[in-house]
Amino acid sequence: MEKEINKTPDQDTRSRQQELRADMIEAIAQTMDLYGVNHSFGQLYGVMYFEDRPMTLEEMKNDMNMSKSNMSYAVRSLMDSRMINKLDEKRDRKDQYQAETDYFRTFQNFFGTRLQREIDVMTASMNEVIPELSEIILSRHTTTEERDSCLRDLHKLQHAQQYYEWLQHFVNELQAGTYFPASGQDE
Repeated sequence: MEKEINKTPDQDTRSRQQELRADMIEAIAQTMDLYGVNHSFGQLYGVMYFEDRPMTLEEMKNDMNMSKSNMSYAVRSLMDSRMINKLDEKRDRKDQYQAETDYFRTFQNFFGTRLQREIDVMTASMNEVIPELSEIILSRHTTTEERDSCLRDLHKLQHAQQYYEWLQHFVNELQAGTYFPASGQDE
């Protein structure tokens, strides 16, 4: 028969708080997974989100039980999305990282970065393709069937250009904080 350990009310509260944190960390990871972020990277962000202090790679590795290489990749990925930041000051000669805890700012950083990347990729491709399509359309050696097909493609790309101009405006406004309450940006 197992001996029951008597817990104080304070220990019960802390234990329940840890359970509730674990539930929220899992919810954060599932949410980030919806947006294409690796589930364990989402868990790492969740762990860091609830930390009241910066963490080193070693502390993260131990908390997450991840290999050093996976942890480094996760940290780089989260830094690229500006969901975590590397601090200037070191602790015991080790780099320290801290999660961005302002949800308005994480939204702004995460989606702004990803949408800007999409805009850059698509705009660069369209800027290369549209002039060549135009040359094919204007060439006297192009058959009527080929010209019509190129015109259809050109019209689709011109419509896409309008979308990406609108999206660029949206990203600029997003990065400027236009869509957020004033309190979300000042913390």
